[in-house]
Amino acid sequence: MRLFNTLARQVEEVRLHQPGTVRMYTCGPTVYRSVHIGNLRSYLMADWVRRALEAEGNQVIHVKNITDVGHMRQELVDQGEDKVIQAALDSGQTPQEIAEFYTQSFLRDEAALGILPASHYPRATDHIQEMQDVTQRLLDRGHAYQVQGNVYFSVGDYSGYGKLSGNVGEGLLDGVRAEADPLKRHPRDFALWKAADPGRLLKWDSPWGQGFPGWHIECSAMAVKYLGPQLDIHTGGVDNIFPHHEGELAQCEGAYDLPYVSHWVHGQHLLADGVKMSKSQANDYTLSDLEAKGFDPLTFRYLCLTVHFRTRMNFTFAALKAAQQGFTRLKDRVWHWSRSPQETPDAAVTEPWRRAFSDAVNQNLNLPRALAVFWELAHSNAPDSAKFALALEFDRVLGLGLELVPDQYRAPLESVPLLERRSTLRAHAQYAEADSIRRDLQAADLLVRDVAEETLIRPFTAWERRHEPWHSYSSPVEAPSFLEAPSTRQFTVSVVACNYKAEVQRCISSILPWLDPMDAELVIVDNDSADGTQDWLEELGMAPNVRVVHTDHVLGDGAAKNLALRLAQGEFVLMLDPSVELSGDIFEPMRRALQDPTVGIAGPWGLTSTDLHDFDEANSGPVDAVQAYCMGFRRATLHDVGLLREGFRFYRVLDIDFSFQFKEKGYQVLALPDLPLVRHEHFVWSALSPEMRDELSQENFRRFLRKWGHRHDLLLHSTHHD
Repeated sequence: MRLFNTLARQVEEVRLHQPGTVRMYTCGPTVYRSVHIGNLRSYLMADWVRRALEAEGNQVIHVKNITDVGHMRQELVDQGEDKVIQAALDSGQTPQEIAEFYTQSFLRDEAALGILPASHYPRATDHIQEMQDVTQRLLDRGHAYQVQGNVYFSVGDYSGYGKLSGNVGEGLLDGVRAEADPLKRHPRDFALWKAADPGRLLKWDSPWGQGFPGWHIECSAMAVKYLGPQLDIHTGGVDNIFPHHEGELAQCEGAYDLPYVSHWVHGQHLLADGVKMSKSQANDYTLSDLEAKGFDPLTFRYLCLTVHFRTRMNFTFAALKAAQQGFTRLKDRVWHWSRSPQETPDAAVTEPWRRAFSDAVNQNLNLPRALAVFWELAHSNAPDSAKFALALEFDRVLGLGLELVPDQYRAPLESVPLLERRSTLRAHAQYAEADSIRRDLQAADLLVRDVAEETLIRPFTAWERRHEPWHSYSSPVEAPSFLEAPSTRQFTVSVVACNYKAEVQRCISSILPWLDPMDAELVIVDNDSADGTQDWLEELGMAPNVRVVHTDHVLGDGAAKNLALRLAQGEFVLMLDPSVELSGDIFEPMRRALQDPTVGIAGPWGLTSTDLHDFDEANSGPVDAVQAYCMGFRRATLHDVGLLREGFRFYRVLDIDFSFQFKEKGYQVLALPDLPLVRHEHFVWSALSPEMRDELSQENFRRFLRKWGHRHDLLLHSTHHD
């Protein structure tokens, strides 16, 4: 088997210290909350590496740690913070209770995804002594030093630091994300053991006083205890390479004077709707989130098979739906093959398929190619018995649970007489009565499928059993687009609603009286509300001039607004936030302003800036941006300007960014005074903690500056800052 080795920066053959036995370590979860599907993709990669090695006849000793003392990232250690402790304090539980709850949740997720159990799941809190032992070895060998109860690894005294990540020399400073620790000899040094502040909950006695371990030391200690000082394979995500794996490697080689890991295997990031997954972006989906929407957990495994582990994967619900359909079709094939007489397959038939599959797997774990081989087999003329035997063999690597399909698809005994009766009716061309039996079976959640000369029946999958009360979109591009179509109305008013039903009702109720007089339509995007808003909107959608569309998950703000824009058919578009309320006619003033072909976008609340860093409100005349409470523009200008950037999942700064798209094309941005609008409390904003507001705003501001920062002299007006 050949795999890309991060240390060597090339694909290499996996060479074992002991032939036939693989010592493999995987960085496991930090159990302060549920793991998200980005984490699970990394664990799936490790599982496929293990399965492929076992398929070659190797025994794999697999260790996956459980970090139950908190994710000791350097900045959290230095600040004396710990996420496990914080979660425990917030919920009133002890750190141990929190850790155990999420450990069991993680193990359930792995089982649901078909991930083989590790040989050992060592808990960090059970291995404090081993961490102290490794720390003492580093002190004894001159690779560490002690200051006031803290022990630091001395990067300058270990020549190999940086060889894994390539982060060497002055570049190492880029990895120091915390404020400078005055106790360190050099900012590059990192903590092996930290002295505990008074009142800290998680702390242990040590030769250097009461304290707690640093982030990297726990993996070094547990890997060495269960696998020895030399590992064959170490897996993790690319975000682990620096500083975590770099520190782990340095600690082990510094302590034992042996090459630590022969093969480092890292999986790439999983994005969600095109942006990095994070709690702050509300796109850190868990397996439970997918199950709640009717998806089989193994569908996510199937989806991950379609993208190479070293390639960034963009998760979307549209892609997951397609994967669900593909996975169901594959299981249906296996079901059909399993019903054929099972004969010993002819080696002349099976060997070429077996070889093609094995070649794909062993060449840097090319599972997309291996899956393609499987589908080529499915479409081939090979006997069904050979297909079934190969399917089960291939699945020992793929891990899709295909051996369970015959039992999962077994129909209830009470349905057999009906099925036989239906077959008799069809044989006598009595199709109307046969179709009636089909409807009865389907009403009992049983799928009926006529294949060749037989009829197959199986229970509906969870996905097939779901009943959506309305159609929902996974992304804007799924919706029909009228962007290039002629206008059919004078105005389109668009509103994106996501919970806060009373606020939505107040806003929309103030719009409805103006629709007929102004030849306007109202397009409402229900952005996966969960508080009854969607039901109220669906009833409202039966009214004339009102269209309501639903999403199957919370789209980012940019994507949700684009969904509304694709559906707009008015000459002028007014985008309103649910926090505003009309108190009079805003349509005619907007129409007059936008009839000026030099004006691109207008609204009642404008912003101006001299440097793009500080913005002041300005409520009349040319401005640099209009705020998203109310934005109006001619629909035709979208052809030149484009839609909103969907990388903005949170609304902050998106309005400024969109305004600059108009400015870039030479249009004016105009603030209109005295429009009859009332701004109410913005619940999406007020519901956030101050820390979350800062994080989300700064992230969007950085995204904005990356695009526009170097052009601010050309885009900012000079006249309205006097």
